[in-house]
Amino acid sequence: MEVLRAALRSPSRVAILIPGAQPIRYQQLLAQAGGLAKEILELTKASQAPVGPNTGPRVALLAPPGRDYVEGMWATWLADGISVPLCLTHPPKDLAYVMEDAQTSLVLATPELAKKVQPLLTSSPTALHILNDPGNSSPASVHFSSSSCSSISRSSSGNDQAEAALARSEAKDGALIIYTSGTTGKPKGVLHTHGSLAAQIHGMQQAWGWREEDTILHTLPLHHIHGIVNALLCAHASAASIEFLPSFSPTRVWESLQREEDPVSIFMGVPTMYTYLLSQYKDKMGPEEQQRACDAASRLRLTISGSGACPVSLMKQWKAISGQTLLERYGMTEAGMILSNPLEGERRPGSVGTPMPGVQVCSVPVESSSEHEDRPQGEIRVKGSNLFREYWNRPEATAAEFDEKGWFKTGDTGCCEGDPAYWRILGRTSVDIINSAGYKISALGIEDVLLQHGGVGEVAVVGLKDETLGEKVAAIIAPAEGKQVTKEQVLAHSRELLPSYQVPRTVVLVDAIPRNAMGKVNKKQLVKDLV
Repeated sequence: MEVLRAALRSPSRVAILIPGAQPIRYQQLLAQAGGLAKEILELTKASQAPVGPNTGPRVALLAPPGRDYVEGMWATWLADGISVPLCLTHPPKDLAYVMEDAQTSLVLATPELAKKVQPLLTSSPTALHILNDPGNSSPASVHFSSSSCSSISRSSSGNDQAEAALARSEAKDGALIIYTSGTTGKPKGVLHTHGSLAAQIHGMQQAWGWREEDTILHTLPLHHIHGIVNALLCAHASAASIEFLPSFSPTRVWESLQREEDPVSIFMGVPTMYTYLLSQYKDKMGPEEQQRACDAASRLRLTISGSGACPVSLMKQWKAISGQTLLERYGMTEAGMILSNPLEGERRPGSVGTPMPGVQVCSVPVESSSEHEDRPQGEIRVKGSNLFREYWNRPEATAAEFDEKGWFKTGDTGCCEGDPAYWRILGRTSVDIINSAGYKISALGIEDVLLQHGGVGEVAVVGLKDETLGEKVAAIIAPAEGKQVTKEQVLAHSRELLPSYQVPRTVVLVDAIPRNAMGKVNKKQLVKDLV
């Protein structure tokens, strides 16, 4: 609900910036969302999908980044619903899985994307509403008879509806279901409340200095917490402006960053995006273009890397052209942002900083601790009002992820080191911590070293079962663009920079490493497919 508060507080500010066209202001979004909320109420009131205490109807959202997406999410909340964003690139079977698992009452989709989802609804109780379709009823013509609609103003004022929604909303009310990426198991629906979203937003506003004058260039997928909460909701809750790109394009990003009118002040990306931006800079720009790119990068108030470990070598390259160290942070779908390097002060490459405001962090020693460990390490656990309410319809799975003291078990292994003490993520306990000959080895640490070789573009390090060692280190390598690399070169580089027990025993060369929409690698699937 923080975005609705900002819209009421700053109605004339620009919410969505469209270069070369009229900007969209908060009051316009709120007015349109108010009309759409009435449509949602009409379409969901007859739904058979379960609605319980603090749990409204689930409304799936399939729209590209931009006005339709924002209005669809706001309208769902004005109608006391729970928004369920769908991935634009998912195949039909994955979309069907999410809609069935979330028990959606309604899908909001733009005309082109509606064609993708419509065949899935022929035998489903889920209704379809096409956004901005001339064939739809106008919001003003919708009439209400259900008592469930009585709490929403019948006037056309989005302001009235927002004020009414804020008045009746409770922190424990369901707001958003985001599905996990499924890199370590079947995707689960993570239910966040209006209270947990507010806690995350307030923490980021405090930690990262969000302000009304900011403009963020948004290129992240909008079915993931990084794109939804960090880049979208946090910006709009701050009454800041967003420039959306339909998808990530290094050419388009550099063009937007160089714009002097309505300049971009914040950019958030995953490590792969920064890799592509640097490749564009090094390989496709002349000296004058490079200078303009350097100037643009140095003007950014804040550049953040997340959703995966950022290699130290990548951070050094970005600093060389921008003069700034990327702010690396750590979070997850169930908790939002957990740890962050500081806005002001030392940003330590390879570390993810200290707990976000309002978040408690501890670690529990990993079982079978090794005599070879050179630092205390353990599973990271979290407490705070930022945490999700439940895995949708999975009470046993929800209970299993909390310990007896109420700490959420992240499943990630980390350690606290340095002065001042910063957290460092060693990897996903189940896939990134390799138990070999009594050593617990961080796959992410080996990946960072291998990426320092000029011929290596992508790398995924995994542990393979081995009768003698327990697990052996294996590296899957894709060459850098326009480069070649051999197994012998990888091994020679590894022996020079890594202790002997971390040198890969197996090296597999591929053209490219498969990644999901957030640039993450499903290592379990990778082992099955490639090794």
